[in-house]
Amino acid sequence: MICVLAGGVGAARFLRGLLEVVDASDVTVVVNVGDDCVLHGLTVCPDTDTILYTVSGSVNPETGWGLAGETWRAMESLRRHAAANDVQAADPVTGEAAGWFSLGDLDLGTHLYRSSRLAAGATLTQVTAELARSFDLGLRLLPVTEDPLRTRVTTADGRDLAFQEYFVREQHSVEVRDVRFVGAESATPSPGVLEAISTADAVVVAPSNPVVSIGPLLAVLEVRDAVVAARDRVVAVSPIVGGAALKGPADRMLRELGHESTVAGVARWYAPLASALVVDQVDAALAPQVQAEGLRAVVTDTIMSRPGVGASLARAALAAVGVDARGTR
Repeated sequence: MICVLAGGVGAARFLRGLLEVVDASDVTVVVNVGDDCVLHGLTVCPDTDTILYTVSGSVNPETGWGLAGETWRAMESLRRHAAANDVQAADPVTGEAAGWFSLGDLDLGTHLYRSSRLAAGATLTQVTAELARSFDLGLRLLPVTEDPLRTRVTTADGRDLAFQEYFVREQHSVEVRDVRFVGAESATPSPGVLEAISTADAVVVAPSNPVVSIGPLLAVLEVRDAVVAARDRVVAVSPIVGGAALKGPADRMLRELGHESTVAGVARWYAPLASALVVDQVDAALAPQVQAEGLRAVVTDTIMSRPGVGASLARAALAAVGVDARGTR
């Protein structure tokens, strides 16, 4: 069995490659919920939905998130009502009525289903499993916790922002001074999470932003302890290639928080948790620095922009901790 710690577009693309290598029924994904929020009265789980859409082949290929063939008539209507009633001026902080966080018409169906099921008393774990079934993923998809856990970002100018305010409204263009995970101290793992980590033949930390995609998972103390206990079976895939993030603000965020935005910096970040780090061929010369941090360095193609790269990356990650292409030791 393979357990993947996941968040964001890179993780979703890695999962798509992994499922070319191992059977979906042998894969459990523990997904970040720190990005989750309530918008327009609906519970939105961006990382979960990116996995649902990408693995099912429904994702918008141009953006890497959202659904292909999306339309935006509901948001156009929302903005029209807000403009007619000057609601944006009355609510400049959240901007919700003005639609700064746009939800496509097809995407709304996902959020409406999730929100109505939660209101009916279903747990987040149950609803996530139902959506995975709807999208015919085959794998097991688990939120890291069912408790409130939210990523907050403090900017250089002193503002305290919810993650989606930072990422979407500000387009992650503002400098970060601090990141914290509100609720982590009391959060407990969702049912099945600890078992998935402790019994896995391999635990793969997907190529996700280590600060705000993987960080919230590890902020749940029992989850972090379980990953540390499994360290010999844990392999991470670097989201940094040639000193830069392929997508999103991971490189800038690492630097702004005082960390090195290289694969050596990523190795230092994951050293307590993983025994191996997969890095791109661009960073082959830095393999000794990775190893100096106490991790085995595995060098391969990690940029999943061509057919077959995701599958070969998955094979390399599994092999790094002694797991074969069937997902077993």
